[in-house]
Amino acid sequence: MKKINTMITAMSLAALLVSCNDKEAAAPEKAKPETPEAPAHEEEHEHEEVALGEFDIDGLKVTAAQGHGNVEAGKESLLVIVLPYKDNGETVTRAWIGSADRTMSSVGKGEYAPSHDDYEIHAIAPDPLPVGATWWLEIEKPDGTKAMGSIPLLKDIPKQ
Repeated sequence: MKKINTMITAMSLAALLVSCNDKEAAAPEKAKPETPEAPAHEEEHEHEEVALGEFDIDGLKVTAAQGHGNVEAGKESLLVIVLPYKDNGETVTRAWIGSADRTMSSVGKGEYAPSHDDYEIHAIAPDPLPVGATWWLEIEKPDGTKAMGSIPLLKDIPKQ
């Protein structure tokens, strides 16, 4: 009889422990405010861009826009590029402000935005800004071929 009572007590205790764990699992966590998801690239893409036009970069017709206002020495600027083909982000784009040889320039690598099918490239202008500075763009296609050329930069964007 003593063994039966000990077994019943042990089984009851085990059942109680299991039911406590089930209650914890079933109980809702402390109320946490819902955190919004990270903003989609659509929202990140909302910045003022000024169209620069369409340019021939070693035989590739690219469309370009400049963002972040006027290009100023030592400040970050943005170049947005649309390629003449759809590649789903497989092309590598690089841009810098200055001269073809990249002297004193910060080279930025493009980030593909699938929602816009374009590349955003951030680069810091050299300080001092060289006379005749332009945007320089290097495009490395998925097959490894490269194209390079320049795009005039806007230095006097009208304030809105």
